[in-house]
Amino acid sequence: MIRRQRGGALGTLIVLIALAVIGYYVYQHFLGSESNAPPSCQAALNSCIADCRRYSSSDASENEACQKRCRDQAAACEAK
Repeated sequence: MIRRQRGGALGTLIVLIALAVIGYYVYQHFLGSESNAPPSCQAALNSCIADCRRYSSSDASENEACQKRCRDQAAACEAK
């Protein structure tokens, strides 16, 4: 009986780890599916404008042109 109690803590730890891993995959499959959905038009616009600021040179006209493309893409997205 003492032997059974000694291995109980390790067995319990393994079971808890397995349950955590299974729970994570169940969460991702059923509840985390929203992350697989395409971004909203506003989120896509915000991301595009942030990319313009990050990757455009310091030239203001280039940055404005990039932001105009973003707004045009957002307008097309809203029209869908």
